[in-house]
Amino acid sequence: MRRGAPQKILAVRLSAAMLGVFAGVSLSTFWYAQGTSYLFDDPATCMNCHVMRDQFDAWNRSSHARSAVCNDCHTPKDFIGKYAVKGINGWHHGSAFTTGGFHEPIRIRPFNREVVIENCVRCHADLSSRMRAFARGDRIDCTQCHRGTGHEPRR
Repeated sequence: MRRGAPQKILAVRLSAAMLGVFAGVSLSTFWYAQGTSYLFDDPATCMNCHVMRDQFDAWNRSSHARSAVCNDCHTPKDFIGKYAVKGINGWHHGSAFTTGGFHEPIRIRPFNREVVIENCVRCHADLSSRMRAFARGDRIDCTQCHRGTGHEPRR
């Protein structure tokens, strides 16, 4: 037997054990967090996190509840973009809620704000094209005037 063989075997076994623990914890977390529910478009999924209750209730009272679900505003329209953003957000949300590192009330991150604005412009293309003409080609930011559209909590 070569001199370094026992150390290599130990390193392989230790790596395999660490990988197994990581996979087990990941699968357990995915199951506990109802991970498969995020693969679909059911707005009730957003209430898996208790901090979203006010936003969900306000969305239910809004005009958008009759025409759009959460993913219509908060994820890109294309398949790959939609699931890429869901994956990125899932990582951030899971990390934030596990560590408690989030602001209450919850706030949208700049990346997600851009996705929302893009969807506003797409869904309201007739209005946004007139706004773009008025703005002389400047970027349209719907959220400057319509900050709580879709789910502004009652005060």
